[in-house]
Amino acid sequence: MSAAGAIYCFDTATVRFAIYPTVGRRVIAEISEDPLRDFFGADGGGESLVEAYERNAPLINARAIERHFMSGGRPVVLESADFDLPVHDAC
Repeated sequence: MSAAGAIYCFDTATVRFAIYPTVGRRVIAEISEDPLRDFFGADGGGESLVEAYERNAPLINARAIERHFMSGGRPVVLESADFDLPVHDAC
């Protein structure tokens, strides 16, 4: 386990980490491999995925907390679509 508490889970191909949506409330969230590779620079196995999470934890945690509240408190697994930028028509 890393210093931040994030771990790579081979069976689900995700990195698991804790978020704190309210004071004193700990919730486990996950981010799949794809966004870590597509947006956050992971380029190897589990260690690279955890490192990519750790380098970008503030942004990833904020999105996980946002999704946690939007889902009514259900478990969160972040995917690439959670980080896609909106597509705008050309001017």
